[in-house]
Amino acid sequence: MFDQFTRYTDAPARALMAAIFILSGLGKISAFAATQGYMEAFGLPGALLLPTIAFELGAGFALLVGFQTRLIALLLAGFSLVSAVVFHANFGDQMQQINFLKNLAMAGGFLILAKNGAPGFSVDQWLSSRRDTAA
Repeated sequence: MFDQFTRYTDAPARALMAAIFILSGLGKISAFAATQGYMEAFGLPGALLLPTIAFELGAGFALLVGFQTRLIALLLAGFSLVSAVVFHANFGDQMQQINFLKNLAMAGGFLILAKNGAPGFSVDQWLSSRRDTAA
């Protein structure tokens, strides 16, 4: 019974986790100059914006469909931790503290996802079943 529960909760869980990165990437595109200025205000070069957008969209969509889930989850955990430290470490601002803790929680979820992979309704699961059938 637990396997069936996992199978049917895996894809919606990945979709919820992927949504923040897909929407954030799209938001950065629509507010490109403002986002560049925001990054530069934190001492990061504005030239990092394009790779950041590509990473957020690529990793978000890979997570959504469950492709290379363990690797993507590890990368997103690291991205979440770095983003927390760089952008949300002003604990005098309650909203930044909440965002810091949100990023830590996301990193924790990604580490669990890295451990478990995507066992249900995923490209990884589909490829694994094809390999098993071919063997």
